[in-house]
Formats: sequence, C-alpha cells, structure tokens
Amino acid sequence: MVKCAGREILLIARWRSLKLAIGADHGGFALKKIMMEFIVGLGHEVMDCGAFRLEPGDDYPDFAGAVARAIQKGQASRGILICGSGVGAGVAANKFEGIRAAVCHDAFSARQGVEDDDMNVLCLGERIIGAGAAREAVRVFLTAGFSGAERHLRRLNKVKSMEREFFK
Repeated sequence: MVKCAGREILLIARWRSLKLAIGADHGGFALKKIMMEFIVGLGHEVMDCGAFRLEPGDDYPDFAGAVARAIQKGQASRGILICGSGVGAGVAANKFEGIRAAVCHDAFSARQGVEDDDMNVLCLGERIIGAGAAREAVRVFLTAGFSGAERHLRRLNKVKSMEREFFK
C-alpha cells in the first residue's frame, strides 16, 4: 500500500463512529466511567459490559469474556478492558478467537497496536495510568486503522493461522 492510501484509510477510520464494548473489574471501575463519558463525547456508542457497581471481589475474566464475546458476535467492533494493571484482563481476552488485546499505557503503543497488529481490544490499568494519558491512548485507539501493509498482513495471517490451529 502506498503511503497516501494508508493515510486515506486512517482519515476514514478517524471519522467513522464505532460501537465499543467496555468492561472493568473493581480495579478499573472508576476509570471505566471516565472513559465511557469520554468515548460518548467523541461521538461513539458504548456497550457497557460491567461491572455495573463496585464489587471488591469481582473477577476480571468475567468482564474480559463479556467484551470478547460482544466483539465475536458483532455487537461491537472494538473493546476496552480496564483492571488494576490491564495485564490480567488482556491475558483473559486473548483466550478468545479473533481477539487481539494488548496493554497500552501510551498513545504510540495504542496507535501502533491497531495500525500494525490490528489490535481490537485496548487494555488499561487504572493503577498505572492517569485519566489524561488514558484519554489520549483511547483517542488514538479509536482513530487508528489497520494499515493493510504487506508485512503487517503477513504477520496478522500468521497469528490467525496460529488461532485456527489452537482453537480447534
């Protein structure tokens, strides 16, 4: 793909309204509310996959599963998971076929994860990232689009081949 065409794809993605699934356990509960308001303010639709109230004993895999299933069913095109570090939620989400989740606590990683790796779930750690940095990471995650560059497609196809092998 030529650079101009890649830029054109990014501009189209930037102005497309997305439907996002978002979930958080007790470790990410407060940041989830802030991110939901921010995402709606950007003109996107948010599907809240819980937690719906602060429950100190809840478990991140429950919310990672809900977000992953929403994407698998086509109810959302991308997802955001928030727990204390972002790591546990990301590990759990990656157990689902077709989910490419990563912890990104900076805008560069959030953009690169989508553009190069077709990441569809952004994981954040409320205990790691502040609301301002989280807003910026979410903003670029929502505006980035997969580049479609040959090397990125080649790598993504290898990941998908691994999924087909291990999700039998």
